[in-house]
Amino acid sequence: MIKTYTRITNIIGDIAEVRANNVSYGELASITNANGESSMAQVIRIEGDKVSLQVFAGAKGLSQNSRIRFLGRPMQVRYSDHMLGRIFNGSGVPIDGKPPLEHAPEIDVGGPSVNPVRRVIPRNFIETRVPMIDVFNPLVESQKLPIFSVPGEPYNELLARVGLQAKADIIILGGIGMKFDDYIFFRQTFEDGGVMDRTVMFVHTAADPVVERLLVPDLALAAAEQFGVAGKRVLVLLTDLTAFADALKEISVAMDQVPSNLGYPGSLYSDLASRYEKAVDFQGAGSITILAVTTMPGGDVTHPVPDNTGYITEGQYYLNGGVINPFGSLSRLKQLVVGKVTREDHPVVMNSMIRLFAKAKDVKRKIDMGFEKTADDERFLKYADLFEERFMDLGVDVPLDTALDHGWKTMAECFEPHEVGIKRDILNQFWPKG
Repeated sequence: MIKTYTRITNIIGDIAEVRANNVSYGELASITNANGESSMAQVIRIEGDKVSLQVFAGAKGLSQNSRIRFLGRPMQVRYSDHMLGRIFNGSGVPIDGKPPLEHAPEIDVGGPSVNPVRRVIPRNFIETRVPMIDVFNPLVESQKLPIFSVPGEPYNELLARVGLQAKADIIILGGIGMKFDDYIFFRQTFEDGGVMDRTVMFVHTAADPVVERLLVPDLALAAAEQFGVAGKRVLVLLTDLTAFADALKEISVAMDQVPSNLGYPGSLYSDLASRYEKAVDFQGAGSITILAVTTMPGGDVTHPVPDNTGYITEGQYYLNGGVINPFGSLSRLKQLVVGKVTREDHPVVMNSMIRLFAKAKDVKRKIDMGFEKTADDERFLKYADLFEERFMDLGVDVPLDTALDHGWKTMAECFEPHEVGIKRDILNQFWPKG
């Protein structure tokens, strides 16, 4: 039943308060101002009969005599296969110049995630052709992983490349507080790469209303769930969830909520977890895999956003100095696919190369401190240079098996077989001949 009220009691920033009864948390409302202009809003707090509404387009132009109509349903987005190749804003409205999806059914946004009891154990490898991911910390289907970085790093370039090259049926991009140049970059990259016809983009730019940042992840994940249930392997790319968290902070401050660490709301953990937990492998259907950028203000990993994220997700990729850091990065689910779904020598190449690179970094530090360089040091320094060139450089684009072959070649160019710590039977099978 649609309920209408005609008096706003208070307006704080983009939040309007009204006295109302029999409304639900998350319910959608339409607010019409004195000029007959309408905007959508959502219930974000209920205290007795005092209802707080988050106005998506901002509260500018509203007055106390604006009319509020509660629609009796949560936020919805139109879903169909015709979404593919389309670009929508933070409210789900097309911004690509094409007609709206008027006849497509509407689906609820922000619903509960799949019951853990009914989830399938992750078991499939997603190849990205990025050696630092595929070889050392593979992305597993239905996994949720953040990219920890700082502003200025090429995290959007990495995200776009994964979207282009990952073996997924559907790509869904959620841009949160995105610079217009970055939006154009993603659009151009996906169009030039020939994947736009299986991509859906939800884009909120820095010029759009701040409150719409909160909708982008939910819109992207709601669409992903529908495609996943229909049997598609969906890769969801989100950038940047720190901007999402900052919008949560702005809303909580406007509502006079008691702040937690650095002013973020006490619900930050559950707000992030409710989105990340949408990653799932559906029994007898498709899957949702989430790769999300989390920028760390000042490079501080103890900042509330990356700190809470680390407790929710299954590892992380550290992007630092334009490369994925092999020591700070981790994929906690890689043991489910390494050497099982991938080639049998994958585990030994992964472990041995990282161990040797760690030794090479120790050698570099020793030389920087003024110690004399030895012949062994020279070999480790050569290995470090080859490792950075063939694996850490984000421009390297090779399939996993080729990257593993490069790993054997790199070790053989710098060391003798007995120096790499690999069992003889594996060495006999894979060590380069001649």
